[in-house]
Amino acid sequence: MRAQLIPLDGTPPIEIHRDLTLVGRKEDCDLRLNHKSVSKMHCVIVKTDGLLLLRDLGSTNGTRVNGQRIRRAALLPNDQLSIAGFKFRVQFGPDERSVAHPRDHNQVDAREAAPLPGKSERQTPITDSGHLPAVPIQPNPLPDVYPAEQESKV
Repeated sequence: MRAQLIPLDGTPPIEIHRDLTLVGRKEDCDLRLNHKSVSKMHCVIVKTDGLLLLRDLGSTNGTRVNGQRIRRAALLPNDQLSIAGFKFRVQFGPDERSVAHPRDHNQVDAREAAPLPGKSERQTPITDSGHLPAVPIQPNPLPDVYPAEQESKV
């Protein structure tokens, strides 16, 4: 998947190549926005299959998606992303490597496809007893979106 941040000020698009992109003012950030309104380590963008996930790293001036200040969010096509004073539009497209000519694809009839392995064929025991270990689930105490009353204080 090809992911780009299109600056709304008309500057060239920014390609998101890495699976994890650190955004900030610090020199060793993957995407460096050198302005005093941007925190040294402002946010992180994680690229997954068909989706960008964003997490604010406690920045001073915040990160917004479609005008809403967020702590974390999934970025969808045409979302507007604001990192401090920088504004971008999110754009997805096919990866150049994955774009193939239609003749390059083989067609397979469903009857020719091998059956999926049955439940008895799967071997995923983690413990000696063959059960997955119990892991306590702890909810994140922080909401994904800032409450409206805090919004006016920022």
